[in-house]
Amino acid sequence: MNGAEALLQTLVDSGVEVCFANPGTSEMQLVSAIGKTDAMRPVLCLFEGVVSGAADGYARMADKPAATLLHLGSGFSNSLANMHNARRAGSPIVNIVGDHATYHLQFDAPLTSDLPGIARWGSHWTEIAHSPEELSAGGARAVQASMAGNGQIATLLAPADHAWNEAAEAAPALPPKTPLTVPQSRIDRAAEAISSGGKTCLLLGGRALREESLATLGAIAEAHDVTLMSSTFPTRLQRGAGRVAVQRLPYFAEQAAEALAPFDRLILLGAPAPVSFFAYPEKESWLTPDSCELITLAESSEDVAGAAADLAGALGADKAPTQVQTRQRHEITDESLNALTVGQIISNEMPAQTIVSDEGATCGLAIYLCTEQAEPHDWMTLTGGAIGQGLPVALGAALACPDRKVVALEADGSAMYTIQALWSMARENTDVTVVLLNNRSYAILNIELARVGAGEPNAKTLSMLDLSNPDMSYQQIAEGLGVSATQATTAAEFESQFRDAMGTRGPRLIEAIVTG
Repeated sequence: MNGAEALLQTLVDSGVEVCFANPGTSEMQLVSAIGKTDAMRPVLCLFEGVVSGAADGYARMADKPAATLLHLGSGFSNSLANMHNARRAGSPIVNIVGDHATYHLQFDAPLTSDLPGIARWGSHWTEIAHSPEELSAGGARAVQASMAGNGQIATLLAPADHAWNEAAEAAPALPPKTPLTVPQSRIDRAAEAISSGGKTCLLLGGRALREESLATLGAIAEAHDVTLMSSTFPTRLQRGAGRVAVQRLPYFAEQAAEALAPFDRLILLGAPAPVSFFAYPEKESWLTPDSCELITLAESSEDVAGAAADLAGALGADKAPTQVQTRQRHEITDESLNALTVGQIISNEMPAQTIVSDEGATCGLAIYLCTEQAEPHDWMTLTGGAIGQGLPVALGAALACPDRKVVALEADGSAMYTIQALWSMARENTDVTVVLLNNRSYAILNIELARVGAGEPNAKTLSMLDLSNPDMSYQQIAEGLGVSATQATTAAEFESQFRDAMGTRGPRLIEAIVTG
């Protein structure tokens, strides 16, 4: 057994079943080890940003880590945008990053870099293996570290000689760490605040937005006239028919401030205090009014579900909530294809337990609102704001939940960041339907251009936000990457194509040419 084989055995024994990979020469021993076992599923991705985004989507749905296999500092650097999103999502990920052999580093070969420094920047936990045995033991520690709190990023650096040299044995798996229990004093403080009158908002993030916790919080909301609100970009929100509805904090700062203005107190449960996504001239970055009291019930790394249950107990809110979403179908009265009609059709046609990966940008909000009373489903968003997440997250989610339909809402501009994910979707025969929302523009940036006060745009300015000239054909791009694709220009065409996709297994892309 060499070091790579020992590491792989430890990862498998630790419950890691999938490895998203973009390997190079330094990782060939690990590639060979994976090839010799049926216990680890390798998923080849054509760009490291797809690797990290897919690992994020897998973790959000599986509630456990996949491994990634990345090549040196350059490969890990390429993964960092979606690693940032995964970090903001609180996703558990185990990165295995190959490095040069220890004796080769002194020669400063072309791909040599400050890999430990890069890894520390992109990870919560980092370790360098110093022997073949330490490679395996480090794998066990990485899996354990990835599951700390409710999930974090752990990166193990694997020098090539420690992978190919002999190891005595595989290290045993380590027991998982449980999330920190919320102190009773915080439970009591939140219960006292809710009971004291005034207007209270519970701002929810992380695992507070799962169905069971929402039911618990819904009972509190009904008994004590508390408003439930999710953070702007939830990691995974379970919503739809039969589930407790929550408001969503608006994206634009002035709208968010207006939504928070009526409240006397804001209780944070798995969510940070709300701030503006960007700074704007003459606008506040801090979104809660000075008169609003901020109370932290549970940090995202703590036992959020336990805190919700304990708060309900302290308030005597032990009845099941009666105010849940009911199923509603939309009547499609507009023949044009726009965000509203796309949302109405998706709401009507997507089956129960669909998983939605939302990177719809300017179209996303209307589709989100239209699907509130769809069949029960999971909604995942762009947690860290680094675009190029939607397609990889959909890929990872489909592999975590192979029996569930996945719908990826993808804006045309952000699609091009990680379009390579389509190839992996086809290769793995995932059940993903991509709705490519094509308005031939970085439309959100046109909005931000006006909001940031950058002056009256001229033709040259606007050309930097325009995705036409030449127009991109996502139908042709998808087909070139192995995914069946169609194009819709009217509501009727989209309805027919989307309905067919929901009734057919396998990867599919619908290029929706949207207006408005």
